[in-house]
Amino acid sequence: MSGWIAAALVCAFAVSVALIWRTTRESKRLLKRLEAASSELEHLQMAFSRFAPDEVIERIIADGVTAFGEKKEVTVLFADVAGFTALSENLEPSVLVGVLNGYFERMSQAIAAHRGYVSTFIGDGLLAFFGSIDPNPWQGNDAIHAALAMREALGQYNVELRDRGIPELSIGIGLHRGTGVVGLVGSQELKEFAFVGRAVNVAARVQDLTRHFETDIILTETLKQTIDPKFPTHALPDTPVKGVEIPIAIHALD
Repeated sequence: MSGWIAAALVCAFAVSVALIWRTTRESKRLLKRLEAASSELEHLQMAFSRFAPDEVIERIIADGVTAFGEKKEVTVLFADVAGFTALSENLEPSVLVGVLNGYFERMSQAIAAHRGYVSTFIGDGLLAFFGSIDPNPWQGNDAIHAALAMREALGQYNVELRDRGIPELSIGIGLHRGTGVVGLVGSQELKEFAFVGRAVNVAARVQDLTRHFETDIILTETLKQTIDPKFPTHALPDTPVKGVEIPIAIHALD
């Protein structure tokens, strides 16, 4: 009888060892899969960070790429370098790229410092949004502060350019506020976080007017009604712009 007990114990021990070995092997396999998934998630977040804010990335991971889209009131800032074509013809390509990168870096920092999000670089143009991610009742003020910070940052950058013997840059900034849809827009291969609405076109048209009125920052009456009245502005003539039925009221930011 004791022999049977001993055999049973040996068998039970063998089974236990086998189970432990199998469990350990499964644990290692699961650990590798977890590490791989973690690595994939990290790469995914890094890839998404190229075209979407961190807050949006978290929602994409939770809800899926195609699920994100909301209607919002957003303040749009469009900036463009004046005379960039002539400048590009007079600088070596490597120097030109360096100048442009330095400009974009400084402008992006000024925008981010005031809770704005740079959506797109278009040649020498820059498109940014305020209030597109989280509700922001002060988005108009933030956009004005950002435009003023861009003006100051460009002045400092021009000192550097002048010391290097490079022509100074001048920019025009257009600002408008309107309702549209924010979300991920693009093809299956390439999507970016964007704001879709007429406000973008209006901001771009207003930016064009900076050359006509020889001023660097113009905002619409629609936006002016939402900002602190202490910001110094002066009215410009109502001006027709493409895509808008009637001339729009605009103001220069002093």
